[in-house]
Amino acid sequence: MIRTRCYRDGKLKQEGFAVEDVSALLADDSTVVWFDLCGDDARHLEVVRRELGLHDLAVEDVGTPGQRPKLDHYPEHLFLVAYSLEINTDTGVLTAHEVSAFITPRALVTVRADEGFALDEVIRRWDAEPQLASSGVSYLIHGLLDYVVDTHFRAVEQLDSAVDGLEDQVFDEVTSDAQMQRRTFQLRKSLVSMRRLVLPMREVVNTLLRRDLKVIDQQMVPYYQDVYDHVLRVSEWTDSLRDLIANILETRLTVRSNRLNVIMKKVTSWAAIIAIPTAVTGYFGQNIPFPGFGTGWGVWLSFGVMLVSSVTLYVTFKIKGWL
Repeated sequence: MIRTRCYRDGKLKQEGFAVEDVSALLADDSTVVWFDLCGDDARHLEVVRRELGLHDLAVEDVGTPGQRPKLDHYPEHLFLVAYSLEINTDTGVLTAHEVSAFITPRALVTVRADEGFALDEVIRRWDAEPQLASSGVSYLIHGLLDYVVDTHFRAVEQLDSAVDGLEDQVFDEVTSDAQMQRRTFQLRKSLVSMRRLVLPMREVVNTLLRRDLKVIDQQMVPYYQDVYDHVLRVSEWTDSLRDLIANILETRLTVRSNRLNVIMKKVTSWAAIIAIPTAVTGYFGQNIPFPGFGTGWGVWLSFGVMLVSSVTLYVTFKIKGWL
């Protein structure tokens, strides 16, 4: 179902009108309209293209999923692509929901790839600040971008919490290496995907702030600067998390290597202790005459040599911390 809104003189006047009525509504210079398409509704998109004179390349991009976040400048309008983000805290899997927007001086058209993009939250933000509606399209774009960037912020916060959990497991003997590596690589994969969708938003918001485009009303400039500040914080946060995850994985491998070295020292120490009795019994087990051969004191001599040598090695290794 297509959702539509009409603002006149900075006030919400009408909702739920047909797309075909856009031309009649825009005949009034004080009118600003918004409508939303969800899914692959080619028929309505064609109506929108005719009503607003949208560029063919922008309409083609809508039908091509997986576009890079961007703001394209066409003679007739601007074309925006952005993504809302969600993180599954249990698995660490990142989910992105694409939204495209055609921006004209007095109309905003949003096209969502699926229902995962929470349009109701965008509308709630518009309704929460009705005094800004007089700024027209820039007011509508702000509500849209503010929601998008907030989802980025929440997602990076959740990733940060997940990375903190990894830090706690670095020195944990209970967590297996396979489990640790699987979790680390999944979070790293999600972080790389997030970074690919978050970093271009700096260029998007910065371009909207350009005065030569004349998209943003002067009243809305501080609000866009606030959004831009959030975008920068998310971008810097993702960079720091990427380095932190790499350090966690490297630390885990170092810890395992150190533990392996400790184990090898212990095994080698016990092997050296065991080698003493083996060498002594090998010597006294020769089938040739030697001092003490075939006598009782020879047996006690061999036993004493084994005992003294083994105890000496044990005490020496214990002092060095090898056992």
